[in-house]
Amino acid sequence: MEFKHISVLADEVIENLNIKPDGIYVDLTLGKGGHSKRILENLSENGRLIALDQDKDALNAAKENLSDFSNVSYVKSNFENIDKVLDDLGISKIDGALMDIGVSSYQIDNAERGFSYMHDGPLDMRMDTSNELTAEKIVNEYSLDELQKIFSNYGEERFSRTIARKIVETRDEQRIDTTFKLRDLINKSIRSNEAHPEKRVFQALRIEVNRELEVLENTLDKIIDHLNVDGRLCVITFHSLEDRIVKNTFKELEKDCICPPGLPVCVCNHKAKIKIINKKPIIAGKKELKDNSRSKSAKLRVCQRI
Repeated sequence: MEFKHISVLADEVIENLNIKPDGIYVDLTLGKGGHSKRILENLSENGRLIALDQDKDALNAAKENLSDFSNVSYVKSNFENIDKVLDDLGISKIDGALMDIGVSSYQIDNAERGFSYMHDGPLDMRMDTSNELTAEKIVNEYSLDELQKIFSNYGEERFSRTIARKIVETRDEQRIDTTFKLRDLINKSIRSNEAHPEKRVFQALRIEVNRELEVLENTLDKIIDHLNVDGRLCVITFHSLEDRIVKNTFKELEKDCICPPGLPVCVCNHKAKIKIINKKPIIAGKKELKDNSRSKSAKLRVCQRI
């Protein structure tokens, strides 16, 4: 299957990265390389791009898409390993970075990857197919309470207990090993007028399989520590859980004194690391919304190292 993916908010990312032609930039979620290509077009031969992705299919597609550029270093890795990645490359500071969080169009549309409730396939959902944990393992082996917690916390599903109980009852009779088996089970367990009431459970499973929120929380501060002064970090999110983490992390890192209120003088010596460039998230314009439906939920937040 051809790796297809349309990069969202590409113009806005390039505008907000403030690219220096001779700078070093990191695309932490390479995908097919749409954003990376735009970054490279703004770099000189002395500039450099470090391109990360944990999906080998994405890396292969991007290498083909970016074959005209020689100043790219490709790394198969989760972006939470950014410290090691940069250390291995002999780089301590960078001039900018991009995180485009979430699933690519290719991953969603490829039934074999098991991300979509629209295509029947194995219940997988791994972005890195070398990892052991799959959605099938979670659905068939996690306890009732664990399933409920995942569906509630990561999917914000109000029927989390009902769905979890139905899964446990069903798997005692047969293993739930395909996306359609899970989709049909969810639709039978609750009454809903939604077009796709299963979407929140699928989101929750994907987040759990790939540790998405944990990885995001663990990585933002690391990236910012590697930024040169005036270097920028652009983060694109696609649902409220991700956006909340980015928003709150940026707010914390923008603070100077963090002493308890009421102290006469500051004793923490805490200094702000960043300034927030856009107080409200940047969203897609009318044309992009028309041309790419998956841009509808995209939000871009930007910060600058100080």
